Amino acid sequence: MASPPPAAGADAPRAAESAPAVPSPAPAPRPLVAPRTFTPAPRPSGGAPGGVRPAGGMRPGGPPRPGGFSRPSVPRPPPTAEQVQALAVRERVPARIAKGELEGKMKCRIWRKLHAEEAKRFDQVYTLMAQHPGLSLPDGFGVVQSGMSVAEFLARKDRTQRKAAIKQARGAVDNEAVDAFMQARLEEKAELALVLGERTLLDLVTAVEPIALRLERSGRLEKLQLVLLARRADWEQLGPTFSREPKLSQKPAGVARQPDKRPYSDPRPFLAHLGQPLRLTLRNGIQLNLPLRLAGRFDLIVGDEGHELLVPLHAIVRFDAPESEGSPDAPPEGAPDAGA
Repeated sequence: MASPPPAAGADAPRAAESAPAVPSPAPAPRPLVAPRTFTPAPRPSGGAPGGVRPAGGMRPGGPPRPGGFSRPSVPRPPPTAEQVQALAVRERVPARIAKGELEGKMKCRIWRKLHAEEAKRFDQVYTLMAQHPGLSLPDGFGVVQSGMSVAEFLARKDRTQRKAAIKQARGAVDNEAVDAFMQARLEEKAELALVLGERTLLDLVTAVEPIALRLERSGRLEKLQLVLLARRADWEQLGPTFSREPKLSQKPAGVARQPDKRPYSDPRPFLAHLGQPLRLTLRNGIQLNLPLRLAGRFDLIVGDEGHELLVPLHAIVRFDAPESEGSPDAPPEGAPDAGA
């Protein structure tokens, strides 16, 4: 009897175990793909170069987008000085901050928040300016910083300005001729008459210092004490002929230390009268009516040639030129004696 055929697949596992392993094929390499590049679409003809959009929100080659803003085509005019000043006073800020706000920069209220201490000082100054019309901003700061009253500060400022003006005026006048006159007196070694407020010294000048004279017998003499200087012979001849003002003869006028407080410290008003006779009233009452020969920074030389007298400016309380009555350079007759 024939045996039955083996069942299908019965020897398959055994055959699989005895069959050699076949390696799986390697995956095929993927082909290289070139990177994609973006090519921008060409711009419409007539567009603005460089991608700059024209003013007014217009797109190149088309109408403006909805909701786009329009920039002004005409630049804003610069603020005027009146506008800047009005805003600075209203907001109490420096003019530069007010100008900046008008130009579209930082607003005044922001500056006041960022600089509270400085804003407080500006409040004080603008309050002073409101209380004292005519007070400038720099003067207001001067009052606040000095602690003075407005009247005291303005008086000090006026004195300072007068001192500066006198210094400038003196510097504009040549003093060489007066220096030569004094040098000649030194070289002559002749006895001089030095007229003071209430007495007269007869002595020799041995040296001239900036603010004093050195005398041979009397020592150092401060120039502010001097009223008149002349050769002794000239004084003995001319002195008795001079008239005197009784009030000043009894009590000579004093001389202020500050040049701005003296009747005359600026030599320039005298320059217009060179060669003309002048009427001079000195602080001890002596009244001269002699031609003006020279004018220096601090002194006048008057008198005839060879008989000159030196008169310091600080010794003069009044002067006028007889040929130019009412001259604006000369005080009117009867004016009060300064420093009396």
